[in-house]
Amino acid sequence: MFTRRSVMALGAMAGLAACARPAIAPLPPIAPTPPPPPMPAFYGAITTEPYLIPAIPPGILDPALWRQEVANPWPDHARGTIVVDPDAALLHFVMNPDRAMRYGVSVGAAGFAWEGTARLQFCRKWPRWKVPAEMVARKPELVAFAANKGGMDPGPGNPMGARALYLFQNGVDTLYRVHGDASPRELGKAVSSGCIRMLNQDVIDIHTRAVHGADVIVLPSVKPDGLAAVY
Repeated sequence: MFTRRSVMALGAMAGLAACARPAIAPLPPIAPTPPPPPMPAFYGAITTEPYLIPAIPPGILDPALWRQEVANPWPDHARGTIVVDPDAALLHFVMNPDRAMRYGVSVGAAGFAWEGTARLQFCRKWPRWKVPAEMVARKPELVAFAANKGGMDPGPGNPMGARALYLFQNGVDTLYRVHGDASPRELGKAVSSGCIRMLNQDVIDIHTRAVHGADVIVLPSVKPDGLAAVY
């Protein structure tokens, strides 16, 4: 039997329940960030060159841009052909009709990019950087390294890096190169110099494979704004 006092007590309890906040479900635990995949051994430090080439630190280079052997997207091209896709920031070296070696690269920024088919005229180890007159006109502070002054000595700080592949058309230097000294953070992006930049570890590798006189094909960009630029 309910008494007056019990009814009042039940009413008070009901009022308190109405004012209480609903229970909040606990948040799911935050999954720990997985460690970056280990870098392939060939991206370790190179100590057998005239200048030390530092290792590529883990976690800053997208594995999609790692050097790797892949199915050849251009089976009709001769062995040694180099094909650069600027939109994908990838360079393929044709090994045979079935297989190609793929490398991540940096490409030319808007206004500096080059496209077409050139001839691999020659390669150089630890080349001098001979700044073209056009670049000196844009950046007068580089005049000390102009071609007519002998250029910059090879070694650390030289933007040509450990190797350079020189591209010619109809016997004339295009002034564009495939060369080393790319920063891992700029790989996959557009850089202002206009050349095709590779990691030093990768440009050394492609130098060992390069075929004198082979075609170097830089495909036209089909992206309206190209890759993200780095200046």
